[in-house]
Amino acid sequence: MKIIIIGDGKVGYSLAENLSNEDNDVVVIDKDPEALRKANEYLDVMCIKGNGLSTKVLIEAGVKEAQLLIAATASDEINMVCCLTAKKLGVERTIARIRDPEYADELNLLKDDLGLDMVFNPERAAAREISRMVRFPQAANIEIFARGRVEIVEIRISKGISIVGMKIREIAEKISSTILIGAVVRNDEIIIPNGDFRIEEDDILHIVGKPAIVSSFCRQIGIDNQKIKNVMIAGGGRIAYYLAKFLEETGIKAKIVEINEERCVELSELLPHTLIINGDGTDDTLLHSENLSEMGAFVALTDMDEENFMSALMAKQAGVQKVIAKINRNNYIGIIKSLGIESVINPSQIITNHILRYVRGMKNAQGSPIEALFRIIDGRAEAIEFTANESTDFLNIPLRDLKFKEGILVAVIVRKNDILIPHGNDMIKAGDSVILIVRGRKISDLNDIIASR
Repeated sequence: MKIIIIGDGKVGYSLAENLSNEDNDVVVIDKDPEALRKANEYLDVMCIKGNGLSTKVLIEAGVKEAQLLIAATASDEINMVCCLTAKKLGVERTIARIRDPEYADELNLLKDDLGLDMVFNPERAAAREISRMVRFPQAANIEIFARGRVEIVEIRISKGISIVGMKIREIAEKISSTILIGAVVRNDEIIIPNGDFRIEEDDILHIVGKPAIVSSFCRQIGIDNQKIKNVMIAGGGRIAYYLAKFLEETGIKAKIVEINEERCVELSELLPHTLIINGDGTDDTLLHSENLSEMGAFVALTDMDEENFMSALMAKQAGVQKVIAKINRNNYIGIIKSLGIESVINPSQIITNHILRYVRGMKNAQGSPIEALFRIIDGRAEAIEFTANESTDFLNIPLRDLKFKEGILVAVIVRKNDILIPHGNDMIKAGDSVILIVRGRKISDLNDIIASR
């Protein structure tokens, strides 16, 4: 598929990297030659120096033959005009990055007026994900499927947890058969476990099931999921604004520490129920004077990865129950997690997941639609939700009679109001939502998972 990306910032580069890795013909346009240098050097993409608003530049990039154009510059207005121009020139579909909160409530109207096929807001998406982590503080990460009816929750097994030493089969028999342990990370190795797999201390589990049942299971095995009542946020950018709005809706008190005085005044007007503090979110004296140790959660959201890392470490040392850091560079994430900050947010990666799902869906227009796609375990595995339909080759066949490709697990089948943890006698029917955990493969269609019957 031919894809044009306008803007080679953090989001544009992440999109170009991941889309080119999936065998798409990617063209990147940016006015800044320095921004294009990294993409030209490290990625298998075509780079064009120029203005994405220019009809001449778009035609040079091959807009008339392209199936998709993604406008990801820093300007919402430029992104909208780029998409409008590209549609006039004949591109099949357009996606625009729109970040301004003033536009947030008007996105549906804007999509219709400008002919946009998709709109994405990295900051709002990141804030939504952080709010889920605050709701379930013991989870390092949470992904949502089947319109909120199924979750994949990432949990580290520490000393004293009751399932240490138990086989997965024993956990199903003695504790709960309505959750599934879909993937385990042990010593940096990803394992899709079977019933004889034995849980060890320091394993990282990816638990799949209904939200209430996953919470109940965690309590049963000794993981206390105490509700968070207050949150401190370092940095007052767009993510902080959206996060404070989400927290207000759930009754959680928030305070934002922001160094820019003008931004503090602006936030005070936008967030009347949130305490805004003018100060440096990396100043330990200030943080402790604002009762850091009494906070239920601390979220580091400044523009600097290093500052977020340091303030997150301070919060961890102060005994804050839940610590979350925004990190833009993927190569930092492993280091940060190894030092005890397990909940890390990368806004570019969140949006890349959404757009990968969209692109794979475009490639598979005649097959099973992809409803959700998330990279898990630092991008080394995927959790994907498909809807089975008449194009699915193995409907109404017991799963035990099918041979799945290596590295693929059918984790959940959602049938109307029923959530099924599948066993050998279960079968997939038309209309079912099927949630997979996939390691080492790029799956675009539900039929891709079958090796043979």
